[in-house]
Amino acid sequence: MSGKIDRRNFLKIMGLGGAGTALGGCDLPSTVTLEEGKEEVVSYLMPEEYVIPGVGVWYASTCAQCAAGCGIHGRVREGRVLKLEGNPDSSMNHGKICMMGQSGVQAHYNPDRIKTPMLREGGNLVAVSWEKAVGAIQEKLSAANGDQVAWFTGTLSGHQAALVSNHLEALGSRKHYIHEPINASVWQAVNKDMLGEAMPRLRLDKAQMILSFGADFLGTWISPVHFSGEYAKFRKQKRRGLLVTIEPKMSLTGANSDLWIPAIPGTEGVIALGIAHQLVKNHSKDMSSLPASVQGLINKYDAATTAKIAGIDEKRIQRIAELLVERSPSLVLAGAPVEGQAKGYASVAAVMLLNQLLGNIGQTIESQGSFPFNQLKAKTGGTSDLFSFVETAKNKQLSVVFFYGTNPKFTAPKAMEMDSALNDVPFKVAISMFMDETSMAADVVLPAASYLEDWGTHVAAYQPQQTAISMQQPLMEKLYAETRGFGDIVLDLLKVAKKDVYSAFADYYAYLKNAHAALPAEYKEAGMTDGDAWSAALQKGLVNVATGSMSLPVKPVSFGDPAPADSGGKFAYHFVPSARLGMWDGRHANLPWIQEAPDQITKVVWDSWAEIHPLTAQKLGIKNGSIINVESEHGTAKVQAVLIKAIHPDVIAIPMGQGHEEYGRYAKGRGANPLKLLNPVKEETTGELAMYATRVNASPTSQKEVVVRLGASDTQAGRRFVVTVPVEQYQRTEGA
Repeated sequence: MSGKIDRRNFLKIMGLGGAGTALGGCDLPSTVTLEEGKEEVVSYLMPEEYVIPGVGVWYASTCAQCAAGCGIHGRVREGRVLKLEGNPDSSMNHGKICMMGQSGVQAHYNPDRIKTPMLREGGNLVAVSWEKAVGAIQEKLSAANGDQVAWFTGTLSGHQAALVSNHLEALGSRKHYIHEPINASVWQAVNKDMLGEAMPRLRLDKAQMILSFGADFLGTWISPVHFSGEYAKFRKQKRRGLLVTIEPKMSLTGANSDLWIPAIPGTEGVIALGIAHQLVKNHSKDMSSLPASVQGLINKYDAATTAKIAGIDEKRIQRIAELLVERSPSLVLAGAPVEGQAKGYASVAAVMLLNQLLGNIGQTIESQGSFPFNQLKAKTGGTSDLFSFVETAKNKQLSVVFFYGTNPKFTAPKAMEMDSALNDVPFKVAISMFMDETSMAADVVLPAASYLEDWGTHVAAYQPQQTAISMQQPLMEKLYAETRGFGDIVLDLLKVAKKDVYSAFADYYAYLKNAHAALPAEYKEAGMTDGDAWSAALQKGLVNVATGSMSLPVKPVSFGDPAPADSGGKFAYHFVPSARLGMWDGRHANLPWIQEAPDQITKVVWDSWAEIHPLTAQKLGIKNGSIINVESEHGTAKVQAVLIKAIHPDVIAIPMGQGHEEYGRYAKGRGANPLKLLNPVKEETTGELAMYATRVNASPTSQKEVVVRLGASDTQAGRRFVVTVPVEQYQRTEGA
């Protein structure tokens, strides 16, 4: 090989192929040598001259504990990372970090990490060398049809996403399954249809009122650390912002609301249409631009009809509409409970309709602009790819599948038969830090480096006012010599699939450094060499990206009646597999810090439980601490009952995260997995799993245990701890 490559292909393999005219003024030559990426690498434990023993040095990187992409600083002392904090230079989180981000250090030092490659021999996974593991993978890839090779990942972005796409392209496959149990997929689909942009920018700081239909933006929705900072600005305005939340079970956002309204899952779209009816009828909002079918739905759901279906007082519906008009501009959001219904698209579209009627689009909902590097954009997913993967696997259309950053064997409902689908894939490769359920089912397991000892770039799907490519760099040398970074693993696969192109890169570090050097000149300060610009990006932890300004043209969107059908049958209660900050979808169940962190509402630690309204519990003969059976059509979960008023009486909720059969000593055999109980119902428009469309029954057993929680009571001698007051009264007294 000559060591040179034409400019067009160079930009493509660098993940900059979608840059288009943004690279028109670039001073790149027509050919670029790749040899500059090769260099001598020295140990990260070798102390720099400026390091003082006993004094920590902070290095910038990017958090990988969820898909939000917060910037972090890691404190390193004597070659070991000891503490993580937020990066003040990041416009995503402005120096803040959540409990999951803080626990990244514990994931890094977890004693249950995979330390060597493993290969299935005689039915068991045994430790082997990298050469033998990679040899087995290449043997299977050589024998497979290219279109029968797939990747199954969580959210990917940056150059990791570019390399995976390039690997599939090199093999002649387009099968990339992306799975995130906690997602905003239906919200994104509605936004794409209505606004032409899946993830518009939400200006909480400009809103006078926020109406949230189950969007837990302070806990688990899209980018909670960022939204928490924006929420603080929302509350500190001259006229204190008003927050109203409608959801089946109180979330962290609901707990911070001025008005919290419990709703039956599936009725949120009807409530939104009832509010829309009030806006048109009593507040002269114009609906003439809407499709006739949508106008008919608005006319149908007057206050009385809405109240009857949703179980909400008519006056409350009328009052919410009044507040939305009085407190303009406002912002109306739709989260997981609204999306996770068979008619989720219609419900979310009904919620977004309120923003259209209120004139919020262009004020509190803005365009993110056009990101110039398409290959680096976040590849987000939801739950629809679970269905696609199972169907394709059962049809014997997959020969080799790579798994990374997701655990579908744990998160898929039992009725989806994921176990059977995995058995139908002849060869499975898991790239993981831990032996989770999916890794245990793999034929080859490759030990991944933690994100605190690995290179990478990230482009979050949701970007604040300043769009950026976030840099990830090793904060210390690898703890275990046999672990490898994800980028290096994929790059090695590409060196076989496209040897003539990728063999010139010594490693993933060299690839990234070349990619940074290929950025247009405007991304580097005047007079900076490529090496200086690279060092500056690592020091700051990000590269700011100029995005083209765009408006959000509102398009008329038709949708059906969101009213839920009564399909409970013998099962009386709506089931909510609730998400919470910390445990997330179960990916942090192997971290003791997260296990012992109290649930934000119930304050329970270390276990699974079912949240039940006291009136419902009384009717069923259930007491606080009773061990109960929660039964759906597809299984039973045996959990402890926690009686709480912050839930609709017709709802039973079990938090996600526990119930692992594998995943290390701190997670295995603890609690129950509520996702296994779900009916495999598809959302009608997007094909997403309707996670809130399952019904259950609950029955007590003879067992009872003490509820382990921080704080033993929600009351003080029968009195509430804090007496709430209307926001108007607050403004007249303390607020003044």
